[in-house]
Amino acid sequence: MARWLTTSHRHLKWLPSSKIKPQLTESKSSTPTPKSSVPLPIPESYSPFQVANGDILAISKLPAAQTWVANNVLPFYLDTKIHRIAVGNEILATGDKYLIAHLVPAMRAIYDALKLAQITDIQVSTPHSLGILPISQPPSSGRFRGGYDRVIFAPMLEFHRETKTPFMVCPYPYFGFSEETLDYALFKPNGGIIDKATGLSYTNMFDAQLDAVYSAMKRLGYDDVDIVVAETGWPFGGRPEPGTSERNFGLFRPDFSPVYDVGILRNPQTVNPGAPSPTIDDGKKWCVPKEDASNAALQNNIDFVCASGVDCNPIQDGGICFEPNNVRSHASYAMNAYYQANGRNDFDCDFINTGIVTTYNPSYEECTYNA
Repeated sequence: MARWLTTSHRHLKWLPSSKIKPQLTESKSSTPTPKSSVPLPIPESYSPFQVANGDILAISKLPAAQTWVANNVLPFYLDTKIHRIAVGNEILATGDKYLIAHLVPAMRAIYDALKLAQITDIQVSTPHSLGILPISQPPSSGRFRGGYDRVIFAPMLEFHRETKTPFMVCPYPYFGFSEETLDYALFKPNGGIIDKATGLSYTNMFDAQLDAVYSAMKRLGYDDVDIVVAETGWPFGGRPEPGTSERNFGLFRPDFSPVYDVGILRNPQTVNPGAPSPTIDDGKKWCVPKEDASNAALQNNIDFVCASGVDCNPIQDGGICFEPNNVRSHASYAMNAYYQANGRNDFDCDFINTGIVTTYNPSYEECTYNA
């Protein structure tokens, strides 16, 4: 088992974002010795490009991939140091079987299109949430989700090995912390956790998460592939408690009312007009879908919850939460009902990285969300 050290990262690349995102923090899985204690930001001209999730089906065919490269890479190639192209973002978390099935073909098509354009210094990869690991503690037990390991991840890792490109992940320690592990998640002094299988002692969750990814790759025989941290961060405000940690990441609340006045709104009154203002109930938490969750993934969540024994009558035709009659609204109710019924643990709201815990009460009219 390779030892991950946060101080051993060779590069730290930053992208402007509403989240604190160290972009493309890179480390070699076979390098146990720290090389630098302080990673430095690099010039803005050293940039990654991204293929939108919605373009993956189309660019899985070479002609469309060539068109994408011609429109999005070639015009900027000479003036911009493009280090890497990210094909989609956290595709496995969408639950969309068509996107998932076309992900590796799309990566290969973009790679081939770059070669045909005589571009050989741009890497091709795709970022993953840690929802790809059903087991990550202890780190040596890390493994990819069953059904995806051999069908999706093995071909993907083979592509990375062939092209000498990295496997990209988005570890967020605050998603997995509890009151007992807060210091462990925030790099503060703590007693550490020992992996009995390897004898390694972990003093922070970030290292442990990366080693869990490494273990999953090793199980498939690809421990020689590099790992890159595509996105990570910690909230810079709010109360340090599970479930509320993302509240200070963005500029807007779920109803698009501004959290911070940063002078970018010409007319704040026009933002999401008519949207109900959510209420905050101290100490209460609800589970709702993430903004980028696809309808296909949310329908899977509804099917799972209703088959688990949770009462879904309120979102059936004639139920008090049936209207508005759309997948997102029904999934919101169902996911919260499951979250509340199973102990209100943060992991009960994960739903393969499509759910998020909020302190804003999503109840409306006669439709009451339990808390």
